[in-house]
Parts: sequence; structure tokens; C-alpha cells
Amino acid sequence: MITRFSPAAKRVLRAAEQECRNHNHYYVGVEHLLLALLDEHDPAVDARLAEIGVRADEARVTLRASLGTGEERLWDGILVTPRVRSVVRLAEAAAGGGLVEPLGLLEAIREEGGGFAADFLRTTSGAG
Repeated sequence: MITRFSPAAKRVLRAAEQECRNHNHYYVGVEHLLLALLDEHDPAVDARLAEIGVRADEARVTLRASLGTGEERLWDGILVTPRVRSVVRLAEAAAGGGLVEPLGLLEAIREEGGGFAADFLRTTSGAG
């Protein structure tokens, strides 16, 4: 799934998986992905978030609260949600033959448009 990702984008995906583990979830969702993008501090992502009026510190608090926590148990594996798969496909398509960068993931979340993460970005930026 991540063969055409830049090292920075691969770090984001690994961080998203860690976010899901931190919340005791058995799946990586778009909200985990957005949290990872916020924590990566990629200059292009940070600039785009500022441009659309998203404050990273507020976004982290809101997203973490929305995720809650899962059961206190070990999961055999971690699933990737269909929405994350869709975001990845959109980011790869936008990258053309190049590598997917973190900004491409952020824009793909916005383009895909479903779920809490996209709603949050849309509501926060006032682009409703």
C-alpha cells in the first residue's frame, strides 16, 4: 500500500498506526492519519493548515477526544479502514508518477470528504 510514499509520508503512516494503538483501537482510521499529520510537523502541511485556518493544537485535542479509547486488550493485528484506503488511492492519483508526500495525504483527506476528520477540517476552515 505504501510503495510510492516518501520517507516523510511513511513516517506519517507509522505514526497513524501508533495513534491507533495509543487509543486501543484495532483499526487505523482517517482520524488517526490526521493526528499523525499534525504531529509530523511537515512544513507544507503546517502551512496548508494555517492557510485554511486550522490550529494544530486545537485539532489534536478535538480529534483525540473524538476517538475515545477502545478495549484494554491486545489485538492480533491492525486493520486499515476502507476510508483510509480511499485516501491513499486519492493521494497516489494526485501524485501521478511521483511520491506521495504528507501534504498529499492531507489534501486527500479533504478531497475524500467523509468522516469526522474531513468534517473537522471543513468546519474549522469555514468551507462548509
